[in-house]
Amino acid sequence: MRRWILLAGLLVVTFSVHAAPDARVLLKQSDHSRGGGLPGIIWEIRLATREGEKQGEPQRLRVKAITDASVAVTLSPPRFQGAKLLQVGRNMWLTKPGLSKPIPISPRQRMSGQAANGDIAATNYANDYDAEWVGEEVLNGEPCYILALHALHKRTTYDRVRYWVSAPRQVGVRAEFYSLSGKLIKSAAFEYGNHVEYRGRRIPFISRMTIRDALIDSETVMEFGEVTVQGIPAFEFDIGQTQ
Repeated sequence: MRRWILLAGLLVVTFSVHAAPDARVLLKQSDHSRGGGLPGIIWEIRLATREGEKQGEPQRLRVKAITDASVAVTLSPPRFQGAKLLQVGRNMWLTKPGLSKPIPISPRQRMSGQAANGDIAATNYANDYDAEWVGEEVLNGEPCYILALHALHKRTTYDRVRYWVSAPRQVGVRAEFYSLSGKLIKSAAFEYGNHVEYRGRRIPFISRMTIRDALIDSETVMEFGEVTVQGIPAFEFDIGQTQ
């Protein structure tokens, strides 16, 4: 018991001897492992939902994204095949076979289970939120910085986010999402089993995101397949090309 107390005390001392990190720099760095700040990425997402004992219908999407735009194409189930979610800047649209024109939608609308439309796109928190360092915590044995994120505009997926960033790895490991009034809406845990090569660096990349509702027993798991980093032509995000 005394040994455990000593180790815990050492972790606190280790945190305290370092100056508070630059929250903006830390947020931007953590974005790299979720798609932000890269020239372009292509990945596949598999979604599985559960509410209580009921399992939802699995979905599979293929996503192409750059810093300020993304397009997600539904591959399955067959009844949703061909539907596209297009995000350009702070605007988002839905298109699908049979629609005469794209439908404007909100990033906050639920896409599947607990996953909002904005959760599907590449994450670029540094562009959408102001960041403030608010403390440190050892989470699952790993020292983390805690950031308070406040939306810079009304087109963000969430108004406020409490974000845990691993100190040694500089990746986001946990998030709590709040309404403008401060009510906890849901939480998410992130895993990084993927890697990408960029500018001579091997960057850990997200492989799994588990989103849980704050009030009911509901969970959505997003699994990210192999990720490719490459430039993507601008026409891929042209609203006229998505119909």
